[in-house]
Amino acid sequence: MPTLEPPLFACLQHATDCAARAGLLVTPHGRIETPAFMPVGTRATVKMLTPAELHTLGAQIILANTYHMLTRPGAAIIAAHGGLHRFMAWDGPILTDSGGFQVYSLADLRNITDAGVRFKSHIDGSALFLGPREAMQMQQTLGSDIAMAFDECPPSTADRAIIEDAVRRTLAWARVCLECRDAHQQAGGRQLLFGIVQGGVHDDLRLRCLEELCALPFDGFAIGGLAVGEAADEMYRVTELCAQHLPAGQPRYLMGVGRPEDIVQAVLRGVDMFDCVMPTRNARNGSAFTADGDLAIKSGRFKDDLRPVEPGCACYACRTFTRSYIRHLLNVGEALGGQLLTMHNLHFYLTLMRDLRAALQANHLTAFARAFLARRAASQPAD
Repeated sequence: MPTLEPPLFACLQHATDCAARAGLLVTPHGRIETPAFMPVGTRATVKMLTPAELHTLGAQIILANTYHMLTRPGAAIIAAHGGLHRFMAWDGPILTDSGGFQVYSLADLRNITDAGVRFKSHIDGSALFLGPREAMQMQQTLGSDIAMAFDECPPSTADRAIIEDAVRRTLAWARVCLECRDAHQQAGGRQLLFGIVQGGVHDDLRLRCLEELCALPFDGFAIGGLAVGEAADEMYRVTELCAQHLPAGQPRYLMGVGRPEDIVQAVLRGVDMFDCVMPTRNARNGSAFTADGDLAIKSGRFKDDLRPVEPGCACYACRTFTRSYIRHLLNVGEALGGQLLTMHNLHFYLTLMRDLRAALQANHLTAFARAFLARRAASQPAD
């Protein structure tokens, strides 16, 4: 395992005509070139793919879910394996979320207090509690490279009073998480910790949360509570507001985003890291991302289509199989259909990130983004 080298994050290049930047993030299990996309491995697996396939696709870091690991298989089994890396045989960096978003999404099954959240397991209804100390303890057991502070994540469209309470709790819990991080480091742990900016679409609440978090010794910062009901323009506006005020020398992570268009727009505004279930979930539902728009491969119009999913794509699925064959697999319920589209979709996302980094380093990111967005917005190719 490599030794952490200061600085943990370095901006290698800034765009000349927008807020984008290329960077390098050092973690205990490897370095990450940013902007970067993190495939989501909710239950200790990126669905449909092996760790070897993820490496082949060029994944630098993956994300796992603290709530789901807590409920199944539980902390004891993960600890018996020596942590999440050995449990799932992934030797690269891992980021774990705090479990807060999943707990709050349980709605009727949970009760929020200043101490944390009491909730019922979605699996068997058993009573559980998750607060900042418990979330940090679980993430330390998982042994992730980057842990997320425990926060409250209401929908961005919630009443202002609810969002104000969420900001207050998020800030209080952030300090507890830092205490746990510091104690873990004193015991030899090397886990990084990111704070999460909440505040909905209210500029004053976002800036208040951001200002107080930035006064604390976090290793990076995330923008949370977006892509949960607000319009795209609102998401871009709040993202830009936060990115403008976050420290230049630390990574910025936009949580749960998203569509390729959203990622490009956020990179232009200075965001470094992203995650989303779209490439894997959409693949299992038969949808493919391409530079010319999304394709519903299960559609009858592809029954006799002998072209690859995306002509010119270098992924294994496109080099080897036709739209017709993958459609057949999907429509007869063969798992290989979803697996091949998952390979393609993650290849599309990870290639997009490489292209963004290359365009930024060549000082033509804005032109690249304009062409990419225009092509995606245009009608899909003739069939």
